[in-house]
Amino acid sequence: MRNLSDIVAAVHADIAEHIGGGKVADYIPALSRVDPRHFGLAVVTCTGERAEAGDAAVPFSIQSISKVFTLTLALERVGARLWQRVGREPSGSAFNSIVQLEQERGVPRNPFINAGALVVTDALLTGRTPKKTAAEILAFLRERSGDPSVSIDDEVAGSEAQTGFRNASLANFIRAFGNLKNPVAEVLDVYFHQCALKLSCAQLARAGLFLAGDGVDPLTGNVVCRPARARRVKALMMTCGHYDASGEFAFKVGLPGKSGVGGGILAIVPKQAAIAVWSPGLNAAGTSHVGAMALERLVERTGWSVF
Repeated sequence: MRNLSDIVAAVHADIAEHIGGGKVADYIPALSRVDPRHFGLAVVTCTGERAEAGDAAVPFSIQSISKVFTLTLALERVGARLWQRVGREPSGSAFNSIVQLEQERGVPRNPFINAGALVVTDALLTGRTPKKTAAEILAFLRERSGDPSVSIDDEVAGSEAQTGFRNASLANFIRAFGNLKNPVAEVLDVYFHQCALKLSCAQLARAGLFLAGDGVDPLTGNVVCRPARARRVKALMMTCGHYDASGEFAFKVGLPGKSGVGGGILAIVPKQAAIAVWSPGLNAAGTSHVGAMALERLVERTGWSVF
């Protein structure tokens, strides 16, 4: 493989003409104002090599990528009991669909659709205040990224709260089936704040590196979670990380990944590296249009794939 920095620079050049493509998430006012011409790419390897291109140092709202980290925290806290409350199957539906939830009596199909993420957030909230729970999630991201400047964007959190009617519906629906233990307002408060976490591609790739290391941060040796749990999180990223476009992402990229409507994607190369890409314009499935294209080019040049 060529020098990693050269490969990342070549990928940036490959997709340069496409930057700005896609449509920003306009249903969240704070995200609708983000310039779609941003593009960042960062790779951190298990040996500590780093390569960056474009706006890799510019923080952005990671949105649903936060679900990877909250799932890790919840599994460490409650273990396999979590799977009694949320499934592990792809939904084949949009991230905010309510249809399956009714058919399956309040048990979300997987932890990465919004309904499932609300149950995960509820598990983290039990026995704590919303403020303490959000602070714990923030502290986890700061520790994993090795950067205390990681923050929560209060404007984005407020914007989500003002427009999150569908999430409120999902939460109330789950609560009606007895699968939400805490007050809906408190669960939503934590959920909106976790989605408003702000990281750059460089910070996000570093934060996800423990998954490449099977639960152990390869640069510090810190044990973040058990190897089996890290593998299960990656399995869910592969099968459910892009909602109804997860199969397409697996076909084209071949890596466990998780997208967010802020335009970010976190991808994991087991035992080798973590990758973060950001381009705010989304495709029809709510995944970064140019980001997915860049990852496809990156795996072509590196040969990285779980297949």
